[in-house]
Amino acid sequence: QYYEFYAGKDSVGSNGYITYVSKEDAMREGIIEVITEQVPPERMFEIYEDGDPRAEEDWLAEDLEFLEQLRRKKEEEEEAAEKEEEEEEEEKKKTSKTKQKKTKKAKDEQSRRHLQPPQTPHSVVSSDMPPPRLEPFNPDLVANATGREPPTETFVRISSSPTPLGPRNSVRLEGKRRFNRGLFIIDLRHMPAGCGTWPAFWLTDEANWPVNGEIDIVEGVNYQDTAKTALHTTQTCDMDDVPEGTKTGSWDTAVGIPNRKTGIPDMTFRWANNCFVYDPHQWINQGCVATDLKTEGRSLGVPLNANGGGVYALEWDPVYRHIRTWVFSPHGRVPSNLREAMRTALEEDVGKRVAPDTDTWGLPYGHFPIGEGTNCPSGHFRNMRLVINLAFCGSVSGNRYFMDCPKQFKKFKTCNEWVASNPEELKEAYWKIRGVYVYEREWERQWT
Repeated sequence: QYYEFYAGKDSVGSNGYITYVSKEDAMREGIIEVITEQVPPERMFEIYEDGDPRAEEDWLAEDLEFLEQLRRKKEEEEEAAEKEEEEEEEEKKKTSKTKQKKTKKAKDEQSRRHLQPPQTPHSVVSSDMPPPRLEPFNPDLVANATGREPPTETFVRISSSPTPLGPRNSVRLEGKRRFNRGLFIIDLRHMPAGCGTWPAFWLTDEANWPVNGEIDIVEGVNYQDTAKTALHTTQTCDMDDVPEGTKTGSWDTAVGIPNRKTGIPDMTFRWANNCFVYDPHQWINQGCVATDLKTEGRSLGVPLNANGGGVYALEWDPVYRHIRTWVFSPHGRVPSNLREAMRTALEEDVGKRVAPDTDTWGLPYGHFPIGEGTNCPSGHFRNMRLVINLAFCGSVSGNRYFMDCPKQFKKFKTCNEWVASNPEELKEAYWKIRGVYVYEREWERQWT
């Protein structure tokens, strides 16, 4: 109803080691299926009544505290650098190497310090308050309505299958509707992960790429474990004007880019905040890439799956002049408004549906200013459709194979050889999607 299956080879630019198959072939091979499962006890969550002071975290306060933690860490690093310079000068005078070793050890220990997101405590409550209800995060409406125990959840499972020729058969779903704005949400219990994988949930107008832009909402390769959002455009789309305190994330980096004339790597440190796909100081088609800091190391891939999945959301809003992106994992960290919006999305009675309110979700990890008064005209993004796909190797995962998969590289010298061997690890290369939700403001629908 909402998607169509693309059948054929991957694009020349991506060059994935796969063949996308038709709906009929995918269903026959069992690489796409709809499954309904009972919700296990460990997937039940505490639900509080409205007005209960335990009902909701103060997400904004938590995020502001996290930003303050980042500020303090930066100050500590600057002080440590100054101290190190002073000690190096002192060492030159003393011509002693002993103190240098101690200084390096202290620096290494400090660099390994990992920021932990602050845990905002609930308000103090009376001990005689009623215990919370235990409910599944997002159960099927039919099961919820009938009170059937235990409740159920229905998923779309997307995977791949080996072939005698090597390239795996896989699935690429392309949305039928085009968008110029909207709020896009995906609720996952599992995403493809492991060496050679390249899954993505994204927006594009491939026939007019990069003129009409590209927005990668969820994308990971190999063993990457931190959520990123990337924008890809033509020239004149820079993200060097992001207001302070509007996001909890950072930018990806662009270091070691070969000089186009000499081929010598440029080791100048730069943030990847230019969305132009051919920016000479970034990797080809790197784009501007926001990275998650608050849940760094556990918001994508293997650790995300270990947490039972998560929810990703992207708000594309040219009226309010921004693109913003969030990730919540595990599901117990999803704001109640977002959870209720997904739980009620299929209610026949429109009055029972809860409208998502992104202002109650806390700060996004990615904030991209677009439109009038910014350094990125909103016209860079238009006429795009959703795509969900699973690729292997290719121009990203394949090019990083020797770095990301050193163990496999010892035996298989290319990513394609590794995937063609049909390793046991690829059993973890599957999507388990609870739902995809798209919203537009009522007063904007007449513009579409």
